[in-house]
Amino acid sequence: MTRFLSSLAFFLLLLVWGCAAPSGVRVPAIAEPDIAAAYLPLQGRALLGLVRADGAAVVIAPGIAVTNAHNDNLVDPRTVLGFGTSSDLMFFRTSRKALPPTADPIIGQRVTAYGQDANAKLRIAHGLVCNIARVPGHADSPYFIFAGNAGPGFSGGPVVDDDGRLIGITFAFVDKPKKSRLIFAYDMRRVVAEFQLKRPRRSQVDDQFAPAPVYGDCDRKF
Repeated sequence: MTRFLSSLAFFLLLLVWGCAAPSGVRVPAIAEPDIAAAYLPLQGRALLGLVRADGAAVVIAPGIAVTNAHNDNLVDPRTVLGFGTSSDLMFFRTSRKALPPTADPIIGQRVTAYGQDANAKLRIAHGLVCNIARVPGHADSPYFIFAGNAGPGFSGGPVVDDDGRLIGITFAFVDKPKKSRLIFAYDMRRVVAEFQLKRPRRSQVDDQFAPAPVYGDCDRKF
């Protein structure tokens, strides 16, 4: 490929990235007080500093927050405590002392997710839990799937139930043809377990922890 074509391809990539429609809906504030106190917006740069990158994090214990490991460019490396041994999770120090209430996900329940857009504005997305995946060796710490409109900028952000309790941390999404987007989140049992087993450096995510094939209610249109 010539230098001109390479430059053109790079420009088109930036154009597509910059014009991608943001996920969810912009809101002025988080409605749940406990979640608002624990929520941390993350901002940084990608693609040689030419593109803004956004994500989110959540305080899970006094002075400790969690986000996705793929958000490591959005967090001061001096604050990083470690990475999940078998997940896309990263833990870091924070001055926040919030401790939001937690709960387990339930199939069929309505959920709310929070994240950021490219203008550093808070966004909200709603969904419906359609599957709880059981992972070999982690029966008490699965991840779950909900159908909704979260996406880029929601990585590492909280998933909340109707009672304002933290039930998960968003880490991935998949668009199903002619169906709703499916969002993957680690439940809080998994998050706590991963923190207890954290390593001092980033680890490779095992294949068995990649998003599993969807089935059941997740295969219908929402």
